[in-house]
Formats: sequence, C-alpha cells, structure tokens
Amino acid sequence: MLTLEMIQDAQAALRGIARRTPLDPASKIADNLYIKAENLQLTGAFKIRGAYNKIRSLTPGEAAKGVIACSAGNHAQGIALSATKLGIKSIICMPAGAPISKVEATKKYGAEVVLVPGVYDDAAREAARLSAEHGYTFAHPFNDDYVMAGQGTIGLEILEQLPEVEQVVCPIGGGGLISGIAFAIKSLKPECKVIGVQAASVPSMYESCKAGKITTVPDGDTLADGIHVLTPGDKTFEMCQKYVDEIVTVSEDEIAAAILALMEGQKTVAEGAGATTVAACMFGKVDISSRKTVCVVSGGNVDVTTLSRIITKGLTKSGRIAEISTKVVDKPGSLIQVLQVVSDCGANILSVNHEREAKDSDVGACIVSMVLETRNQEHVDQIKAAMASKGYSLLDK
Repeated sequence: MLTLEMIQDAQAALRGIARRTPLDPASKIADNLYIKAENLQLTGAFKIRGAYNKIRSLTPGEAAKGVIACSAGNHAQGIALSATKLGIKSIICMPAGAPISKVEATKKYGAEVVLVPGVYDDAAREAARLSAEHGYTFAHPFNDDYVMAGQGTIGLEILEQLPEVEQVVCPIGGGGLISGIAFAIKSLKPECKVIGVQAASVPSMYESCKAGKITTVPDGDTLADGIHVLTPGDKTFEMCQKYVDEIVTVSEDEIAAAILALMEGQKTVAEGAGATTVAACMFGKVDISSRKTVCVVSGGNVDVTTLSRIITKGLTKSGRIAEISTKVVDKPGSLIQVLQVVSDCGANILSVNHEREAKDSDVGACIVSMVLETRNQEHVDQIKAAMASKGYSLLDK
C-alpha cells in the first residue's frame, strides 16, 4: 500500500540518480501557468523515478533472475537505464508500432527488446507470459506501489519549488504518474486540486471513473503514445477515485497546438503525452484564471520523423496556417483578383492550386485553393469575411 513515507524514501534514494527538474513560469502561454519539465529528466521522461525505485526494491534472488517490463517507450528506457545502473538484466516488451527512436534508445540503455504485434496491452500480456516462463520480476509501468512512490517524488518537488501552488495538472495513461503525484499533494496540501488529462481517442481512466468501474476502451490513434493505455490498473483506478479531483480529455489538434506552444513559448520539446496538460489549459478544459497551476510535462521523446506534421497540425489548430478554397470565373485576371483580396488582408500565400478541370467546378469556372500563413483564427475569419464581401463563396475542404 502506498504511503507518504514510501514517497519520501524514494526521493532520498533518487538523489544523484534522477534530476530535480525545473519548474518555470509559462507566461507566454498563459497567466498563472507553470511547467514542471519532466521532459528534461534523464531518458527524456519522468519514468526513471518509478523504474529505479522499483528495481532497487528487488531481493538478491529476484535481481539475479532479471527484470521484465512492457512499455510504449518511456518506461522501457527508465527500466533499462535503472537496471543497467544496478547491474541487473532487463527485458522489455514493446508494441511493434512504438516509435523507432524509443526502441533504439531502450536498446542503447542496455535492455533486450522484444517487439510485440499490437498495442501496449498486447505487450503487457507477452511480458506476463515471459515472466512466468523464466522467473523474471515483472516491473509494471503504473500499477505498482514502488513505481507510484517514485513518480510521487514529482509531487514533493512541486510543493518544494512552488509552495503556493493551487492546482496540478497531470497526464494519465495507466495512472501511475497521477496516482503518486496526487497522493503526495493531497497528503501535504489537501486543498490543492489535482486534475488528470487523457487523449480523447483513448480515455480509459476518464471512462472508468465516470462509470465507477474499470473500463476498457476501444483502441484509437493518438499523438500521445506515452498514455496510449486501453485499460487502467486496479490500484491506480482506486487512487484516482480517491485523490484526483477531475479528469478531462483533449483532442489531437489540441495536443499538437500545445506542442507548438511549448516549442515557441518555453523553447522546449514535449511529446504528445507530455503536452496534454498544456493543451487542457490552453483550450479551456481546465480553469486557470484564478489558480496558480502547474502542468506536468511528462516527457519529451517525440518522434522527430513526425514532428513536422505535428507542427503543421498545431499551426492549423491555432489559426497560423489556413487553407481556403473558392470558385472563380475562368477568364484572364480572375486569379490575381482573388489573390489581391488575400494580400490586402495581410496574409502570406504559401501555395496556390488552380484547378480548371475540378469535378466540383462549373463550366466556365475553376477552383482556387490557397494555403495561407496567418496570425490567428481571428485573422482567418477576417480574410474569409473580406472574400465574401467581394462575392467569393468559400468551399468546404
């Protein structure tokens, strides 16, 4: 059973192993907002805290046989590095679709990686099978008291770094991170709110708490692969029911916009899971108007091969890039006229596609599609209004 003493003991054990990550204001994103930057932790995520605390608890006999874990990437790296530091063999089962960067990083930290077809839950079943077959100790990524205690050290640090904190926002996958943080916060400052955030496409803890029982949700695609968990743990579910004030969800576009905001405003890179907390605050899912709020940015191991697409999605969501299409008469000068309207509004034209043979166009007309660099959504609305005033009808894309 998790206790405050276990979290405090973990904090002492982690000195010199895990970093005390910075907690900085994020005034360029929003007032009253602070970032607890676990993306700057060793291995690029908070997971080393719980992983090391779990592995150091093994008996000599357990350590001799080795440790096994399942993970989409961050827990894998935490277990691998911790086991290597302690001289213990580690085997990690990872979903076959895990980002290649996370797979390779896990190998470099010293683990043997087993790729399993499917998602996290499939990797968990394979890890359980191998554990029973070979006698490895299974290091669960979230449903474990020692893991939760290690993650709870973040809660202690938040209270030490910002004693006046009034609200902590934390990502939820399986629930280990928020369970440890919420327990620590509520034990020492019960009036401080703790709010969890999940990706709307895989809201397993959100649905479980709403239903009052552990619920498995259908699989869905998400940028937040670090919290892509379809079924929460029984221990973490109980902890969330007791200590978490509210759980909200965010969309993929909102996550992308938050990644972009962190890059521009904080000069820091967050992965999808880590950016969910900032997304919740940016898009009104969490009220930060009157409370000093800390967002736990849980990791920064974003797959760089998808980063350009994430940035484009974020720019679109925030109104910084807009695609506008309209019909124009197919005669000389028509294209320059519509482009002039856009130019007069102060938008930068990134690309233009002029289709004379488009199936949706009328005879004697063509479709012009423009990708524009804009200031914000208000600017986009101004451009559309200006075009409408000149008689251009806008087409859905």
